[in-house]
Amino acid sequence: MPVSAATETKLREAMARLLAGEPLHTDGALTKENLAREAKVSHATVHRAEEILAEWDAKVARPVLRTPGEVQRDETIADLRKQLREAKSQVTETQGKLDALATVTANLYAENFALKKKLGSRQRLAVVPAQDG
Repeated sequence: MPVSAATETKLREAMARLLAGEPLHTDGALTKENLAREAKVSHATVHRAEEILAEWDAKVARPVLRTPGEVQRDETIADLRKQLREAKSQVTETQGKLDALATVTANLYAENFALKKKLGSRQRLAVVPAQDG
């Protein structure tokens, strides 16, 4: 039982979008299942459209491992991973600097505290009034 003219049109438009790497309703993989999804028809309907299936098989003689959309997606992912590695490296470097600054600050605080304590004991000695005998 052949498909209607409207269904045939849907399937041809879906095939064109998939082959161009511009799917609207699928991930873009060149499969008969995606052809059905892209055309918004059942898988059984695709298999009844023998003429369109023959065209599909001729154009997709061997399965394409990645569609243009998938290639673009993978390139974007690789770029984002590179950016993430660089950002993590910057974070690690900045954290190291912050740790060093925290150590210096703690040392300066301890030195400041010791100097204030020493200065305070000297001031107490200088303030003690002289006693007349």
